[in-house]
Amino acid sequence: MQVTETLNDGLKRTYKVVVAAADIAKKIDFELDDLAKKANLPGFRPGKAPKGVLKKRFGQAVMGDVLQRAVQDSSSQAMLERGLKPAMQPQIEVTAFDEGKDLEYNMSLEVLPDIVPVDFKTLELERLKAEPSEADVAKALESLSKAQRKTRKVEEARAAKAGDTLVIDFEGFLDGEAFPGGKGADHHLELGSNQFVKGFEDQLIGKKAGDACEVNIVFPAEYVNDKLAGKPALFKVTVKELREAEAVTLDDEFAKGMGFDDLDTLKKVIKDQLAKDYGRQARAKLKRDLLDKLAAAHSFEVPPGMLDMEFQQIWGQVEADRKRGQEDPEHKGKTDDQLKEEYKAIALRRVRLGLLLAEVGRANDIQVAPEEVNRALGEQARRFPGQERQVVEYYRSNPELLAQLRAPIFEDKVVDFILELAKVAEKTVTTEELFKEAEAA
Repeated sequence: MQVTETLNDGLKRTYKVVVAAADIAKKIDFELDDLAKKANLPGFRPGKAPKGVLKKRFGQAVMGDVLQRAVQDSSSQAMLERGLKPAMQPQIEVTAFDEGKDLEYNMSLEVLPDIVPVDFKTLELERLKAEPSEADVAKALESLSKAQRKTRKVEEARAAKAGDTLVIDFEGFLDGEAFPGGKGADHHLELGSNQFVKGFEDQLIGKKAGDACEVNIVFPAEYVNDKLAGKPALFKVTVKELREAEAVTLDDEFAKGMGFDDLDTLKKVIKDQLAKDYGRQARAKLKRDLLDKLAAAHSFEVPPGMLDMEFQQIWGQVEADRKRGQEDPEHKGKTDDQLKEEYKAIALRRVRLGLLLAEVGRANDIQVAPEEVNRALGEQARRFPGQERQVVEYYRSNPELLAQLRAPIFEDKVVDFILELAKVAEKTVTTEELFKEAEAA
């Protein structure tokens, strides 16, 4: 085998590979000899068919198999001998082969960059810490009580106000024509809940049971149904009933109705859950800060093919969101060229960080245990009650899906490894500061 490097440009490499005709012929003869032991052809005893007959009948198929294996074996050997670490599957272009002649092909690939991680001990980070206050618990308890409260029919003929629930029939029209999905009957609508398009509920405040009215709204430009997005519509509404929320007393009886011994026990459960939520938020903020510092500290070249694949995936999602009428409002006023530049920068950051974390994990033998993947698979399956078994079987039969479960586990383990080495100071903040920091990040 002869290997000649014809391109060495950044992370791109191209090699001309020549496999001698004699080597190909030996492999073909070996395959034919092996086939002769098994072949059962009419007119010949099993295993006694002449090689010439076998070659005439099976020669092309054998040659095809031999050439395929010759390319696989020689390309793997060429990369191994040169210490090449391909970023993606090499591209093979066969340029010459005839029976009795050398096999020639070009192998093009992109290699992984040499990555020298920054000294993680030099990184300085803050871990935010917020304890649930009594006010936080009270707010969560109030939200819980609202979700559990019942309504009662208002017998007096009074006007509806914010917080009331109206039982309505409605039908929507565009340019005088009813549109699909715009009709409902006996719908319970809480005024102020923002269940419907902005402005709809406001126009029902002041209405009474038995009233019939018209409500005019304009669907948002980013509305999920692109046939309605940005268009004005008229709804004919009949108020059939006015209901008001019954008062909820936050006491032991309320807690027992929720399955707890008493109100103090319920408050403790709420507080513990809030503490877990705050911890997850603090962890997410710390991880974002770490990734920002890692991105700023590393500027190695990334394989162009990997970068293009990541960008195409991001841009594909942008176009899919557009078709659904869910484009990011921040895109407003920007051209596609401007957006593509922004998303190319995001793709570059993602690929670079992904390669960096992969290298840190490899260099420090960070592994994801099978039981960790199994736990993640179990959590995924529980999202589909009644179909858990099918979900598990589907994932187990698709290695790529299992890899998608493994990836975030691996990433978090590498992040934890780096955080153990970094200088992480704890900072106590209020709940508002914790979430404000997270939103601004």
